Amino acid sequence: MVNYKEILRLSHEGYSQRQLESSLHCSRHTIREVLAAAKANGITYPLDDSFSNEQLEAILFPNRYASDNAYLTPDFTYIHKELAKPKVTLTLLWDEYRQKAETLGKRPYMPTQFGDKYRAWASITKATMRIHHKPGDAMEVDWAGQTLPIYDSVTGEEFPAYLFIAVLPYSGYTYAEATSDMKLENWLNCHIHAYEYFGGATRLLITDNLKTGVIKNTRYETVLNRSYQELAEYYDTAIVPARVEHPRDKSHAEGTVRFASTWILAALRNEHFFTLTEAKEAVSLKLEELNIREFKRREGCRKSAYL
Repeated sequence: MVNYKEILRLSHEGYSQRQLESSLHCSRHTIREVLAAAKANGITYPLDDSFSNEQLEAILFPNRYASDNAYLTPDFTYIHKELAKPKVTLTLLWDEYRQKAETLGKRPYMPTQFGDKYRAWASITKATMRIHHKPGDAMEVDWAGQTLPIYDSVTGEEFPAYLFIAVLPYSGYTYAEATSDMKLENWLNCHIHAYEYFGGATRLLITDNLKTGVIKNTRYETVLNRSYQELAEYYDTAIVPARVEHPRDKSHAEGTVRFASTWILAALRNEHFFTLTEAKEAVSLKLEELNIREFKRREGCRKSAYL
């Protein structure tokens, strides 16, 4: 809220309009408007200490409240809930809001104001997550940085098993699989197994810029591996490589990789596996434990959120 009392005080002390702008971080228009309204209403500094900024605003701009009351206030909680549903956009919700306002005989905010007010509400209430992720819309994939050791039963030589991670951002529901390498064949098979595990293919597939899948990814051009592109076409999904050095583009995969490294790889640190099959079975069991692990900050678990 504009600090009307401070504007009047500093103006009374002889501060210039430019100094007021710099000190109070207000626009030139706002300061000019406040000083003009104070002059028109005969309000001068000093003011009574009990006088609040809200009371001062009501006196300086009596028509502002009447104007606001003419508009229908959007139901931001309802809007936020509806945005979580597939295909629902702010434009659609604004059109429904406009129709409701006309039915009630009130004025609707214009689309830009409607969107700005919703985003301000979402920012204040920390309710922004559902704007970015909708159920079943995207799948994020990555390799875990750590590996799982597999030992030769005769020589005792150690071989690494690599962990593939796929996650549905909205629910956090996760798929993980141990593989013998990170080459193209395993990369493609893991995607297929993830789709089978999730029960379907998502509209978007968000991946890192791994050479097995993405040959080139610049601001102007994205070139995918031919086999990877064919997989996307078969499952009717669009591959969207994350921007280089922008881990937030697939933040859920990044976070799940860390989480899976703890609850799968670290949890199996004392186990000794002599075949890849044994490692796969152990990872599968730990994966189920991970997906039914209760959330700390909200009710349920990844599996219940997915269902």
